[in-house]
Amino acid sequence: MASDHYDLIVIGSGPGGASLAHRLAPAGKRILILERGDYLPRSQQNWNSQAVFVDGAYRTDETWTNSSGDSFSPALHYYVGGNSKVYGAALFRLRERDFGEVMHAGGISPAWPLGYDAFEPYYTEAERLYHVHGKRGEDPLEPWTSAPYPHPPVSHEPKIAALADNLRGIGLHPFHLPLGILLDEKEGKPTPTSICMRCSFFDGFPCLLNGKADAQVICIDPMLAKYPNVTLLTRAYVSKLDTDSHGRTVNAVHVTREGRDERYSADIVVVACGALSSTLLLLRSTNDAHPDGLANGSGQLGRNYMRHNMSVLMALMPEINDTVFQKTLAFSDFYFGADDWNHPLGLVQMCATSHSDQIRGEALPEWLEWLPETPFKSMARHSMDFWLQAEDLPHPDNRIYYKDGKVHLDLVETNPQGLAHLKRKLKQALNRAGHNAIFRERSLYLGKRIPLGGTAHQAGTARFGVDPATSVLNLDCKAHELDNLYVADASFFPAIGAVNPTLTIIANALRVADRIAERLK
Repeated sequence: MASDHYDLIVIGSGPGGASLAHRLAPAGKRILILERGDYLPRSQQNWNSQAVFVDGAYRTDETWTNSSGDSFSPALHYYVGGNSKVYGAALFRLRERDFGEVMHAGGISPAWPLGYDAFEPYYTEAERLYHVHGKRGEDPLEPWTSAPYPHPPVSHEPKIAALADNLRGIGLHPFHLPLGILLDEKEGKPTPTSICMRCSFFDGFPCLLNGKADAQVICIDPMLAKYPNVTLLTRAYVSKLDTDSHGRTVNAVHVTREGRDERYSADIVVVACGALSSTLLLLRSTNDAHPDGLANGSGQLGRNYMRHNMSVLMALMPEINDTVFQKTLAFSDFYFGADDWNHPLGLVQMCATSHSDQIRGEALPEWLEWLPETPFKSMARHSMDFWLQAEDLPHPDNRIYYKDGKVHLDLVETNPQGLAHLKRKLKQALNRAGHNAIFRERSLYLGKRIPLGGTAHQAGTARFGVDPATSVLNLDCKAHELDNLYVADASFFPAIGAVNPTLTIIANALRVADRIAERLK
């Protein structure tokens, strides 16, 4: 049917796909967005730590495996807005040095084929679009910028302000965490009309008030309300892409929706399902011209998967921590090295306050499960919580692929030294700053009970580059081997740095949208 043809089809409604479509919608072209999930339900369960973290209420129930035969459930969320529905909304720019070659203890982080200057204007637009709150000049490693943050920083509560003062007292440079949040404050408190109310259910939870700047709230819903040329189909699983007989053009998008098989086509097709799911779609789309998967002539599709080396440390302190909204502080003093370690370590940032249900649901010995709630509530009241991340290096054997009809995700550990030293430096810094603590490593944050299942920062499975023999995409994130297929998620990353990847995903999606707009005129 003629109505089944569009100017543009975008597969996936997470930060990459939603931001790209939002950028192109005003041009009036017919845009179809396909999302395999539905809208995430708004219910009291959204703010229930037992349901969200322990029971994994919103995670997919898929089972994947690895080369050793271990099975696990990936921490993926199939909803309008993608994984941004449960992200922490920390929206960092990569450091300028991250775009060049960086030597780590575990090996080399390769240079990007484009430098920071190519992304800077789009970082500025991404910060404006996603309501980023922050303060320039506090972070000594922040790259040069062409504009201030569009909103003031989210204020520290007293205990976090004291921590910041104490860290500065030992020579560190804590800064306000750049957050994508729909918050208006006055004297440290939300105004009566602020959407966000600074609750403890922000980081890792779906926001019941839509106060988090996620892809649904920022892009999808406003776009659908304003532009009749944009259509969103939910519960629309894209099973495969077809090409013409020459294998140069995607000419059909096969969709399973509500038990029916449907077929759509477009002048341009953008895959933005997330680095893991995008690869799986392209691998499912084999044909005579692409026997190893669509756009996989290099053999690199699915390889070089990265996701950061991450740890969540709970610091148990003698004094009570009555902070409600804890995710406001970070420091990067050890990002590229320390006084006693010459290689990069990574980034330290606060995360959400611990809830007793989360602590109780950690990997505790079974004989402790009969204990009453009291000790876990006490631990939560005395804790400060830190998210640590070091750079994960690309490795060809870190890959996602199909085998015997099952999804396989293999990981070879890279650069573990960086994270180990970052933990050591955090503990040392807190002790020197007068925050004597007992440290406990969290295991359920975003469902990372099994290391393989921690997919929150997935990247790198279809890297971009100038050489079709060693990359999947060109510098515009168009597949080398196809004329009308683009990828607009973190698949294109050749290296991941040690900051959260979402702002770079958004900025690049805006950049790619401009290239597509030139073709759609």
